Amino acid sequence: MCGGFTCSKNALIALNILYVLIGFLLIGVGVYARAASVVTNLPIVGGILACGVILICISMLGLAGAVKHHQVMLFFYMIILFMLFLIQFSIASSCLAVNSEQQQQFAEQGWKTVPPKLRKQVQDSFLCCGFNATSNSVTNGEEPSCELINRECCADSKDPLCRCGPCGPLLEDKINYAFKLCGGLGIFFSFTEVLAVFLARRYRNQHDPCYLPARAVFPHNYQY
Repeated sequence: MCGGFTCSKNALIALNILYVLIGFLLIGVGVYARAASVVTNLPIVGGILACGVILICISMLGLAGAVKHHQVMLFFYMIILFMLFLIQFSIASSCLAVNSEQQQQFAEQGWKTVPPKLRKQVQDSFLCCGFNATSNSVTNGEEPSCELINRECCADSKDPLCRCGPCGPLLEDKINYAFKLCGGLGIFFSFTEVLAVFLARRYRNQHDPCYLPARAVFPHNYQY
């Protein structure tokens, strides 16, 4: 019957196997988000990556506890999974709540922290110079030069002041897509963790029918 010991055990095992797959999916989404944003060192996306790794580790604990019906493992599984739900829900909500201006601030901060070699790679890939209109020229010795890129951008232009556009607007759509993708998936999967906590609690309080009470095995030792 559904809801019994065997059903709860199989459901918890299946759910934790699903969480392992979700963990790898979150890692893949986080990696894609960072690759899509190319130049940004986004802490929220990093949080999604961390949640994916932690979810895989917790799923292994849940699988072991479900197979062995181990009370201590299941207890710590419930506590840690609920804490992960709070963290993941907060991060996912932050991803969806970030507006375009805040995204650009994160992106500009990431642009300043990445090495000049990576900035030059981005400029060569997108044919842009600097992150925004106020930084599209060489400002210090660490800023990659835009001289060669400007020649390519202005090959057909007769304007002697022709310059390549900044990289920020070109990356805006990719950054926004990365935030929305991480936020949407994070919100969806975080609610399934509440189901796992409830299921683990139910399964933990159920009696294993394979282990009969001592009264049933040795009835002559008890007085009624």
